[in-house]
Amino acid sequence: MDGFNGSEYGREVSKTSVAAAATGGETTTDTTDISWQWSRFSELRPDDLYAVVRLREAVFIVEQSCPYPDADGRDPRAWHLLGWNQGAPERSLVAYARVFEPGVRYTEGSIGRVATAQEVRRTGVGRRLMAEALRRLETLAPGEKIKLAAQRRLEAFYAGFGFTTVSAPYEEDGIMHVDMIR
Repeated sequence: MDGFNGSEYGREVSKTSVAAAATGGETTTDTTDISWQWSRFSELRPDDLYAVVRLREAVFIVEQSCPYPDADGRDPRAWHLLGWNQGAPERSLVAYARVFEPGVRYTEGSIGRVATAQEVRRTGVGRRLMAEALRRLETLAPGEKIKLAAQRRLEAFYAGFGFTTVSAPYEEDGIMHVDMIR
């Protein structure tokens, strides 16, 4: 059992505020009260999983006009970081990342399927999500390298977290990507 899970269904929940968020020195107008859920695939409740699928579909398939097989068989071996907007009238998933320990997807640990809901973009929620995912992966695998298959348009965003590009650009599912390591 990992050190974060202390509640029902292994779903650890913690909150972050703007002051605790990694902002990369930028001013943010984010007032979103995020409650972080950290779960293994088997610990996700049906409504959690449905929210994840909806967000990933909205971002990666619909918004990016990219029909690709999201059900890639990797979810059961991943940790799932869900960011719930606690200030919304209804529970709303606004941030998500899929995290792999070293040796599962790559030799290094990795973070992928990083997504934020359209309504919270450019508010700092994406930076908070990456900071939280990095913190969780560092706890699982202290001092280990972390690899990303980053969309090329987000290369500078990830560089702001200390990632360095280690590959030539390549096309994946019709979108240019680069591999990055930290």
